[in-house]
Amino acid sequence: MIEEELLLSEEEYQKSGVHIGTQVKSKDMQEYIFKIRNDGLYILDIKKTNRMLIVAGKMLSRFKPTEILVAAQRQYAFKPVAKFSEIVGSESIVGRFIPGTLTNPQLESYREAKVILVTDPLADTQVMKEAKRVGIPIIALCDANNKTDYVDVVIPTNNKGRRSLAVIYWLLAREILKNRGSITDTADFKYTIDDFEAQI
Repeated sequence: MIEEELLLSEEEYQKSGVHIGTQVKSKDMQEYIFKIRNDGLYILDIKKTNRMLIVAGKMLSRFKPTEILVAAQRQYAFKPVAKFSEIVGSESIVGRFIPGTLTNPQLESYREAKVILVTDPLADTQVMKEAKRVGIPIIALCDANNKTDYVDVVIPTNNKGRRSLAVIYWLLAREILKNRGSITDTADFKYTIDDFEAQI
């Protein structure tokens, strides 16, 4: 297996807590677990997180911006998701997801997405069920405790921390712009992780 270039230094990844999982692990996430810490927290493999961010960035860049729908019920994800959507031009739903948004054209909230990005499969179950029903691929940020039944692309990460959510959405936005050719170099990306981080 070739070593992929890290999008962020290992130190930066660790500082943001991207790799800190939960104390519970699901069978589905076993392959993404690096080790278990003395305090019982499962540690996610940063190299796998990095690789899946590259994969997701390539995949999302192939869609028209408005065909991407990002969903987040978790409060710490509201700001990173809004910033991500503003930068890449995607649609987003933060907070409550109205049932039927993807399946009922009669609804005012109806959206025609071609790909879904969810922040936590545990919290964003409704959007995932509907995406599955209408055959829309799902990319999900998955923590050690998540089930990945409906997920097509798993990005293993701490999907609960403020800083880690900011880092993941920041990197993903940068990757998409790079793959679209909107920026030629990561140095051209004029946003910082702080721009994405939710304030307490």
